[in-house]
Amino acid sequence: MRDFLPADKARRERVLAVIRERYRAHGFDEIETPVMEDYDRLHAGLGGDNEKLSFSILKRGMDADAIRAGADDPAALADLGLRYDLTVPLARFYATNRAQLPTVFRAIQMAPVWRAERPQKGRYRQFLQCDIDIIGDGTARAEAELMIASLDVLDTLGLEGGSIRVNDRRVLDAMLDVFGFAAEERPGVLITIDKLDKVGPSGVVAELRERGAAVEAVDALAAYLDRPAGTPTFDDAGIRAALPAGIPDEVVAHLVALGETVAAARGADAPLVFDPFLVRGMGYYTGTIFELAHPSVDYSLGGGGRYDGMIGRFLGQQVPAVGFSIGFERIVDLLPDADAVGERSVVLVHDRDVPLAQLLALKSHLVEGGARVRVEQRPKNMKALLERSAADGYGAFAPVGVGTTPETLDLRPLS
Repeated sequence: MRDFLPADKARRERVLAVIRERYRAHGFDEIETPVMEDYDRLHAGLGGDNEKLSFSILKRGMDADAIRAGADDPAALADLGLRYDLTVPLARFYATNRAQLPTVFRAIQMAPVWRAERPQKGRYRQFLQCDIDIIGDGTARAEAELMIASLDVLDTLGLEGGSIRVNDRRVLDAMLDVFGFAAEERPGVLITIDKLDKVGPSGVVAELRERGAAVEAVDALAAYLDRPAGTPTFDDAGIRAALPAGIPDEVVAHLVALGETVAAARGADAPLVFDPFLVRGMGYYTGTIFELAHPSVDYSLGGGGRYDGMIGRFLGQQVPAVGFSIGFERIVDLLPDADAVGERSVVLVHDRDVPLAQLLALKSHLVEGGARVRVEQRPKNMKALLERSAADGYGAFAPVGVGTTPETLDLRPLS
């Protein structure tokens, strides 16, 4: 969990403003949910490994004897927990407020989440998530809207050239069935396949053999991984060429429709890449899954997928849903430090004898004109003051003496 100095906070808020504005432009509406959810909801088997990282909140009013009695049962000690993502709270929100929401609901959530991570570079115990979700639309249009809006965010932030890796959990399940993996061993097999980018085909095959997976199934997967293969085109022929025979036609048709929809909005060179071994670890995904990539880094900048089964757990009837989460912390780290405010951000450096009424009248004049203004008394070390002001995001300064007016104010750049 981190503190943010003024310049860092201002930079983060500028990025958030761009994300919020672009998502709203694409028809999404912002909501807010509590930072806490019921313990049982956070541990309902929907969050995968994240459930193990949930911060639980001790029940109020428990005495020492009650705490000792429940020491071996976390559920007996806690009834609430801090949210570890924004998807589980959204599902609860929709189930609670459905009567007041449109049939197809497009939601934005931009808020902190908490996970009991082991702190390291890029992993924090508190971090910001920026999610968009579409609830109530089971067609490829929903996924396409999420992808188009998120690519627009990257473009607006100056990170052009992004692409999206796409797969479908139904493709993965059908492939494992074709290869001959039994249903009970598939979750473990997918965990190993998810390491393909890190350990390569030989590493995946070796680990599966060590795990004791079905020998014939591992042999079939190994032969498939060893086949000559280029980057598949995102159309019917390309997707089918990248897959073994036996994948359901309706799944391929869904992916093809997704590609055509994104291409219609982004142009013929729509940046979608079909990756039959993209897994994504969240247990609640039921269909299309995707990750946002950028050529400047070797890790994803976001991702998401379809989770049609989650809301039904709270509502009692199935409702289609799909979401996309922008990796805010990673994107902020990629962006330059340049301040977009420029000379509209001004430090007034005044002499000691300047009357307070004159000084604040001058400041008010600039503020009314749209400037951001800080007032500082002239120190002995002007260089240190100007350097600190530039670091805080100010673009200009102006000396103020007795008698200085808006007309005679001398604005000077800080860089």
